[in-house]
Amino acid sequence: AGKPVLISSRPACYSPRFPFLNWCKDIAMSNTRIERDSMGQLQVPAEALYGAQTQRAVENFPISHQRMPRLFIRALLLAKAAAAQANLELEQISEGRSKAIVDAVKDLLASDYMTHFPVDIFQTGSGTSTNMNANEVIATLATRLLGEEVNPNDHVNCGQSSNDIIPTTIHVSAALALHEQLLPALAHLVQVTEHKAVQVHAFVKTGRTHLMDAMPVRMSQVLNGWAQQVRANIEHLQGLQPSLQALAQGGTAVGTGINAH
Repeated sequence: AGKPVLISSRPACYSPRFPFLNWCKDIAMSNTRIERDSMGQLQVPAEALYGAQTQRAVENFPISHQRMPRLFIRALLLAKAAAAQANLELEQISEGRSKAIVDAVKDLLASDYMTHFPVDIFQTGSGTSTNMNANEVIATLATRLLGEEVNPNDHVNCGQSSNDIIPTTIHVSAALALHEQLLPALAHLVQVTEHKAVQVHAFVKTGRTHLMDAMPVRMSQVLNGWAQQVRANIEHLQGLQPSLQALAQGGTAVGTGINAH
């Protein structure tokens, strides 16, 4: 990817690895640029990679000051890259634009990308604001990389609707969390619990029923019982993966696939 063109004419401080994502820290947040869309114009922070629709969402939904989870945004970016590759195969966007979108996503994922997604988690029910946040950020970077316009709607969001890309993102982020975080953590829990059961095998405690002392039980039996419960839950979660891998993508606005190819 070539050196990007800056949105602002002010000098920027570049990091060696991600020159387009790091701006001078002394640029005040009051420094703004004017963005225009179908609803008019408004001021956007000069260093922001997003545009008018994201800024409107930030102003319209100052509710919890909580942002979408990092893994959710990662999944959304991956879905956008996959859509760009599919749209190239379907001849809906040019090879240059497809590559620029994919490269923009790669650069975002290799950086502290969450700084570019300020929309509150409480927003439109369809997640349209977060979808457009991603479209605008990717379009800005892709335009810089390509040297010609990459439109957030016509190119980044081509063949998509918030009503299919957001449910798809929910499934992908849940599958990633399951595979990368929850299942490994549960497997580790089983391992350490069974190891501890071996260590405490010689110890006996009083088992209790109905809030009363009942019969003796080895501590190892208690811990092995816990480990088996976790194993059963691991099997249950693994069984959920096929349903998580079924994606809504392609259904677009109402599930009929209108405007998709």
